[in-house]
Amino acid sequence: MQDLIAKAATLLEALPYIQRFRSQTFVVKYGGSFMDSPDADVRNGVARDIVFLEAVGINPVVVHGGGKAITRATDAAGLNASFLQGMRVTDEATVNVVEQVLSREINPEIVKTINALGGKARGFSGTEIFTCRKLLLKGATGEAVDIGYVGEVTSVNTEPLRECIRRSITPVISPTARGQDGKIYNCNADVAAAQAAIALKAKRLVFMSDVPGLLRNPKDPESLIAHLPIEEVENLKREGVIDQGMIPKVDSAVAAIHAGVEKVSFVDGRVDHSILLEIFTDAGVGTEVVC
Repeated sequence: MQDLIAKAATLLEALPYIQRFRSQTFVVKYGGSFMDSPDADVRNGVARDIVFLEAVGINPVVVHGGGKAITRATDAAGLNASFLQGMRVTDEATVNVVEQVLSREINPEIVKTINALGGKARGFSGTEIFTCRKLLLKGATGEAVDIGYVGEVTSVNTEPLRECIRRSITPVISPTARGQDGKIYNCNADVAAAQAAIALKAKRLVFMSDVPGLLRNPKDPESLIAHLPIEEVENLKREGVIDQGMIPKVDSAVAAIHAGVEKVSFVDGRVDHSILLEIFTDAGVGTEVVC
């Protein structure tokens, strides 16, 4: 009996959040090594949470990554993977592999999983949704460094996404984009997700990866920063707490907050139901970024 009462208490804790967020749009960036887990329960856990969001009247929009799968595919194709400032150097042969893996392999698999669990999803190649400009890195002496077909999302075609939302269908989008030259570009999935959240005027943006959130000490999971006002971001960058792969995530979070997204969360996709715990409980999990 006590177990049943505890379950009822959990539902009651979630109720005000369900009422508050009903009919709101939530963008979820789905990435991390848990996407490659051999355990089907781990792989399906995020999809199950997406189906729950659908069921309680929230409109999820998913942007996914797939870096590890891309590396496996480029290795199999005999293409040497190289990175500069954390970005994949992407020639024409590599970007074709990127589009194949992200839009024609990973994307349909996520859609299939959501549908199999009772949800409704539709897949989009990012080239249908995102427009980008070529991303140029800054060299040691300030010169522009061209790393190939790597883009920075500049605009979002929202109408196909809004049509899905009107029909209670979850859009699932790969992080590729069409450049001004008409060619395909590989884009940072965190930036793409943030731009989608901004364009859709989303209520929340959730970044899922395989770390607990933003840590003051990357080697100490107990050093989690649970609450991060955006005015503290620059200090954390100077201290080196925010560096490397966390920089585009946090910068994207700040841009989303400035554009009107209420809250941005960094959660660990390896934790069962981390999306639901973050959204529907008082304590939450991971790191929340707020104004």
